[in-house]
Amino acid sequence: MTTTARRLYRTMARIRQFEVAAAKLMASGRLPGTLHVSIGQEAVAAGVCDVLRRDDLITTTHRGHGHCLAKGGEPRAMMAELLGRSTGYCGGRSGSMHIADPAAGILGANAIVGAGIPIALGGAFAAARKGRGGVAVAFFGEGAVAQGVFHESLNLAALWKLPIVFVCENNQYVELTPVSVHLAAKHVADHAAPYGIPGSQVDGNDAHAVRDAADEAVARAREGGGPALLECLTYRWHGHFEGDPQKYRDAAEVAEWKAGDPLNRLAASLPGETEAIDDEARREMADAVTAAEADPLAAPDSVTAHVYRLPGGALR
Repeated sequence: MTTTARRLYRTMARIRQFEVAAAKLMASGRLPGTLHVSIGQEAVAAGVCDVLRRDDLITTTHRGHGHCLAKGGEPRAMMAELLGRSTGYCGGRSGSMHIADPAAGILGANAIVGAGIPIALGGAFAAARKGRGGVAVAFFGEGAVAQGVFHESLNLAALWKLPIVFVCENNQYVELTPVSVHLAAKHVADHAAPYGIPGSQVDGNDAHAVRDAADEAVARAREGGGPALLECLTYRWHGHFEGDPQKYRDAAEVAEWKAGDPLNRLAASLPGETEAIDDEARREMADAVTAAEADPLAAPDSVTAHVYRLPGGALR
């Protein structure tokens, strides 16, 4: 248990320090574009990805740095991508919201709500056809439950018994709207029953609880048991985006959730160990920033690279 706790904590610390570093870059004006961080939600990414193989597949969202790091993404290439450098995962063209690393099983983050779900479904279909026991995981927020593609994907996954786990990171808000206003069902996990698949809800700030629930769902999918829906209750400490004035929630609510910091909860089982892990993660991310900022910016003509051309030469 201690080995698992140590591994989970290290993953969570790396996620926390990566996003703290990115948020500071944004605040100082050194990071272009926009930024959505998952500070406070680290236990979901760490717990789920801890039970995945490197060849398993994930899709994530506009708030996906944590999932990418937990699945094996390299901080150096991720930071370079955020900073628009040519050494980034996508050559500096994607920024924060479209990072992908197929070699690590990361099919991509996605700025469109719910758009990663059917991509993961396709990954699960491919895994089933290959017959090597591969599994796909679709990470999404509770806001994606209102998208038709969520229901279409659950239906098809259940119908074809595909090896996929749908992981809802319920952080209580869809952009600026509280879950109580936009979700008709009492729980996201309740949506599993109509499709005849398992649905469960777990404390998303408890890394061990998330890992245990994910382990069961992933093992079931890997053995041919079909899909499952896992709802992880958590909370984002920052606004929807960096710079969000957050007028839609009060400070007391944020303070209450911060008191249940997922890193502190796990640190209780690792007395005397976490400070060194935190320092190591902080140094790693500082080095990633320093290296990325020294890299060349993406070339202006790179925006037209990897775009289809018609025979006559016109961009498509």
